[in-house]
Amino acid sequence: MSGGFLDDNAFSDQRPRRTDSYEINDLLFLGFNSRVLALDRDTGALIWSWKAPKGRSGYVAVMVDEEQLFVSIDGYTYCLDPFSGNQLWFNGLKGFGYGIPTLATAGNHTNSAGAAEMRAREQRRRNNNAQ
Repeated sequence: MSGGFLDDNAFSDQRPRRTDSYEINDLLFLGFNSRVLALDRDTGALIWSWKAPKGRSGYVAVMVDEEQLFVSIDGYTYCLDPFSGNQLWFNGLKGFGYGIPTLATAGNHTNSAGAAEMRAREQRRRNNNAQ
C-alpha cells in the first residue's frame, strides 16, 4: 500500500483473518480517492487495498454482486475479486465521457431464494478453497 494514512495500517488493533476465511457478508467495501478498501466489518481491520490505475476522482462507485466487486471511477470500470482485491477485468468505456457513475445489476437478490442461492455459492467457494 502506498500513500497517506493507509501506510500505517492502524485501522484496528486486531490482526485480520486470512482472506480465504471470509464470507462476502464479513466484508465492508469503501471507495474514495481512486481507491477501494475491504475491511473486516466486525473489527475494522484492513483486509486489502486497491488503487485504480486510471481515474483520479474522489468519488468511487462500488457495488458487490454475488462474488464480484464492480468499481467505476471517472468512466473507467473495473471488476475486482472481493476477497483479494485482484483486478479481474477493465473497461475504459472509450467514447462515453466522464461523470459520476451509477452501478446496477439484475443479480442483486432481495428474496429468500436469491439469498439461498448466494449461500450455496459461498459454500461451493469455501469447499473449492479447502481442496
